[in-house]
Amino acid sequence: MISIMTVANLEQIQNLIPHRKPMLLVDEVIEQTEKRIVCKKTFSAEDFFLQGHFPGFPLVPGVILCECCLQSGAILLSQFTPNDGSVPVATRIDGAKFKRMVRPGETIEIHVTLNEIVSTAYFMTGKVTVDGKLAARLDFACSVARPTE
Repeated sequence: MISIMTVANLEQIQNLIPHRKPMLLVDEVIEQTEKRIVCKKTFSAEDFFLQGHFPGFPLVPGVILCECCLQSGAILLSQFTPNDGSVPVATRIDGAKFKRMVRPGETIEIHVTLNEIVSTAYFMTGKVTVDGKLAARLDFACSVARPTE
C-alpha cells in the first residue's frame, strides 16, 4: 500500500471537510491511502456531548463514535469529491456495535476502509479502537451532495 498522505493536522482537515468545532471530531490524520484512512481524536471532559451524559461517570456517546467514523470517511472521500463545494453526506449506517466504553481523556484511533463505489454512493466500514482494543464498529454509506445556496 502506498501512502498518499502521511499526516494532516487540524487546519488541513478543515480544508477537506466542512465540519468545525464543536462538531469537528477528528484531531489528526495519521495514515491515508486511496482506500483506507486512520485518524485520531482525544476526548476532553469539557466536550459538550459529555455534559450530563452519565453524570459522575461520563461516557462518549455511541453516536459520537459513529460520527468520528463518518467524518474520517469524509476526509478519505475528499479525493473523489469535485472541488465545487460538494460534500459527502451519510445515507446509511448498518450493524453498529459498541464493544468498549470510551471515557474523557482517552484517545481513539479511527480506521475507515472504502469497500465499494457504486455511482455516487460510497460504502465503507469504520472501526474505533482505544489502546488497540475495539470500541465500536459500523458499516456506512455516503453520497456526494452539493449544499443549496
